[in-house]
Amino acid sequence: MNFATWSIRNPAPAILLFILLALAGLYGFRQLPIANLPDLDLPMVTINLSQPGAAPGQLETEVARKVENSLATLSGIKHVRTAITDGQVQINIEFILEKKLSDALIETKDAVDRVRSDLPADLQQPSISAVRAAREATVVYAVASSRLDEEALSWFVDDKVSKAVLGVPGIGRFERVGGVQRQVRVEVDPARLTGMGVTAADVSRALRSVEQESSGGRGQVGGAEQAVRTTATIRQADELKHLAIVMADGRRITLDQVATVSDSHAERGQVALLDGKPVVGFKIYRAMGFDETRIAAGVAEALSRLEAADDSLHFTKISGSVDYTLEQYKGSMNMLYEGALLAVLVVWWFLRDWRATLISASALPLSILPTFAAMHWLGYSLNTLTLLALAVVIGILVDDAIVEIENIERHARMGKPIAQATGDAVTEIALAVIATTMTLVVVFLPTASMSGIPGLFFKQFGWTAVVAVLSSLLVARLLTPMLAAYFLKTLPGEKIADDGHLMNHYLGWVRWCLAHRRATLIGALGIFITSLALVPLLNTGLMPPSDKGYSDVSLELPPGSSLKSTEAAAEAARRAIAGVAGVEHVMTTVGTPQAGGGGRVQAGEVRRATLTLMLAPRDTRPSQTAIENEMRRVLSAVPGARFSLGVGGPGEKMSLILASEDPLVLKATAQALERELRGVPGLSNITSTASLERPEIVVRPDAQRAADQGVSTSVIGETVRIATSGDFDALIAKLNLDNRQVGILVRMPDAARQDMDAVGGLRVHGRAGLIPLSGVASLSMESGPSQIDRYDRLRYVTVGADLGGTPLGSALAAVRLLPAVKTMPSSVKLIETGDAEVMVELMGSFGLAIVIGLLCVFCVLVLLFRDFFQPFTILSAVPLSLGGAFIALLLSGGMLSIPSLIGLVMLMGIVTKNSILLVEYAVVGIHKRGMSMHDALLDACHKRVRPIVMTSVAMIAGMLPIALGMGADASFRQPMAIAVIGGLMTSTALSLLVVPVAFTYVDSIERRVGSWFTRKAGEPILDK
Repeated sequence: MNFATWSIRNPAPAILLFILLALAGLYGFRQLPIANLPDLDLPMVTINLSQPGAAPGQLETEVARKVENSLATLSGIKHVRTAITDGQVQINIEFILEKKLSDALIETKDAVDRVRSDLPADLQQPSISAVRAAREATVVYAVASSRLDEEALSWFVDDKVSKAVLGVPGIGRFERVGGVQRQVRVEVDPARLTGMGVTAADVSRALRSVEQESSGGRGQVGGAEQAVRTTATIRQADELKHLAIVMADGRRITLDQVATVSDSHAERGQVALLDGKPVVGFKIYRAMGFDETRIAAGVAEALSRLEAADDSLHFTKISGSVDYTLEQYKGSMNMLYEGALLAVLVVWWFLRDWRATLISASALPLSILPTFAAMHWLGYSLNTLTLLALAVVIGILVDDAIVEIENIERHARMGKPIAQATGDAVTEIALAVIATTMTLVVVFLPTASMSGIPGLFFKQFGWTAVVAVLSSLLVARLLTPMLAAYFLKTLPGEKIADDGHLMNHYLGWVRWCLAHRRATLIGALGIFITSLALVPLLNTGLMPPSDKGYSDVSLELPPGSSLKSTEAAAEAARRAIAGVAGVEHVMTTVGTPQAGGGGRVQAGEVRRATLTLMLAPRDTRPSQTAIENEMRRVLSAVPGARFSLGVGGPGEKMSLILASEDPLVLKATAQALERELRGVPGLSNITSTASLERPEIVVRPDAQRAADQGVSTSVIGETVRIATSGDFDALIAKLNLDNRQVGILVRMPDAARQDMDAVGGLRVHGRAGLIPLSGVASLSMESGPSQIDRYDRLRYVTVGADLGGTPLGSALAAVRLLPAVKTMPSSVKLIETGDAEVMVELMGSFGLAIVIGLLCVFCVLVLLFRDFFQPFTILSAVPLSLGGAFIALLLSGGMLSIPSLIGLVMLMGIVTKNSILLVEYAVVGIHKRGMSMHDALLDACHKRVRPIVMTSVAMIAGMLPIALGMGADASFRQPMAIAVIGGLMTSTALSLLVVPVAFTYVDSIERRVGSWFTRKAGEPILDK
């Protein structure tokens, strides 16, 4: 059934179909969430294990190894990363993409439960969660109040602000930064404790046994039933001073006899500063699948209500990903409109008929709107990749309509009535239109089906392009013929215009090429070989550096550094950065988690700080890369700290892992690699975890003396822990207020904790009463690892560097040439992780996608043309596009990365599309019109050069705004457009000359092969 002629005879169903599709598209567009990039819904599970006070080495042996061994039995694990710090074990499990996140979560919990009885008794309840929130904060706010002090403001953020904000749909996590936590501090005096014959542990336990509520039992007073509850809590911290507590031996004391009680705040673990001034802030993280812009708007509305209710409050928006996301969305939509307008103008320039131009232009909205409906149904978002897919196919969407309209006008100029001209033209062009669309579909489908992390990126890109292209085919076969038949004017007896100089010159070049086939073929091969020779000159990387308008500087001090030291170093760095042009504001956070390479997050420590830089508007400052390079220069003069720039996004950092069973060889190799990396041009801020050791006060019980005194090791450990840092949170007493509980922490004063003699003088219970700790144990100042990292159950050291705009491929190539890598001991393995691992996976996946795409194109062409040979003619134009793409990338300073590889995949479909138009008409001329091959080829070039040039120019015009980088940050989109435009220009020019020559060679081969089979069958050779 010919759908095109059917729609001409039955216009109502076609019109109704597209009205419904347009309405569905408008609804889908309004429902689609806006995001920067597609959610990388990796099946990742995080296990957090906490044993306060435990050293990393102890946790590795007693906790990490046991849990890892249990996890090893799970199916579908890709990598297991373990980070062990003071009192904390964090295990991140990355599963293969085929693993369901719900199954991974359940199996992980079962694996931890299996070894729970083998883990230390004082290990807190393991926390096991799936990674469902974005790693980068959607929006960051600072809070100021003229009425509340820091502690009250911190609680206001934790209570009121969090409740108001978490009521906004789509928030995955709320996190306060800066501020303090209210706490009742009971600072015991070691001398008075000794005088009273008690220990800090005794006081803590007794206080918890007194200050509590308990329930249970039933009463039946007055014939009714009542619940029985025992309440022994106080409401004010001052009342604690005179609280009588009973010790284990029955003695009664009051707290003020042994301690000083104060209603204060917990030991400060983090600090937040805005331009050097203390603030309390909070970060909001988006849940997967939700619209960043709607979340930000909802949060702003919730905060405005809080401000309206309290005049003393003021919320200041600091940074976050939402501004960049919104800018990218608006920029992509503008590119879409500009590209569509330019493509329509190109159509009008060639056709010079407003009716024909309007019909061709109608294909754009009617192809894109159904795509929005499909995207909503598939659960996609309006992100950089899906909008890029629509922007790059703008020229393609109008191609089918252009080809049909151009053919209809050509038939109309023959004097046919417009209805007949339309029917004849669309029937004649049907095979070419279907073939070109299906080749584009099978080119994009492999990218949509790629495995691994690249597949997560390009699933939405590929399917969006496929749906849009199929929608354009539906428009071309149903709507365009019907509109042409009823809207275009009949042109009876119009004289066909002369060809003109350009056409005559082109046909002359075609005749010369057909007459000099060998020279033409050798020239084409030379161009292809030259194109391949350009590949080593191109840089390779994962993604080009972006200009987000904000950046992070991560600061790290030696292990053991105090919060004040880190704050002072961060302030020195802020003052150095303040003089860099383009930096408007700096927010400093000390002790909060930091972004690491490859999208990982490092645990918060008081020796780490992050400086978030808010940059001036893009048109008033240098590029972000230039600003960051200048910041690296000024930060090199700040002593005593290691710096790293970037928010941990793709294309910012290089991360290498050295793994070994031998810790000494591993450490020496890592130090050698770190030292040599400092000499690699382009790399900066080289960091390594090899030599990070922290000071430790080690208490070693004397087994003989402890046994003689009746003191156990557990009693020693508990006494030291409670006296120096307080008991576990779950075991301390609580002060019950109306809307919260405040912890009551028992420990020594800060001055006593700084004195080794005071720690050694702590008393523990023995057989003969209290005895000093130094009598049953020795105390010494030693050092141990501040953090132990494990990768797939092996110890490893991470060596990282800021790329600073250097292509990742170039950096990795330089690393492989270093002596430390070439002479690496056999017991040490070098593992490229993070962006390096993804890049290797990406190149392999794209290479496979291109091969599969070419094979699928060949299969489609065989089925449509019913010929195994002419598809080779069509595909001969594909190699001719590479040279132009590579030259364009070289001239623009681009590199082979995700966006430029997208461009190369697109070129396969576009170039094939142009060849199909040429070859299909030549085949029709030979088989249906009885023309000679030479005449058929010349006629095909004469009739098809105009639509080929029109579609190519429309495609170039559609992507020109993207290539020029107009509007928002175009760092991701620009390389793709440059590659496509460069490849399209050369392939269009060359294919119009080389494809006819390739046709003759393939035809000769087909005749020869055909003659072999016909002779074997004993049949006469059929003349083609």
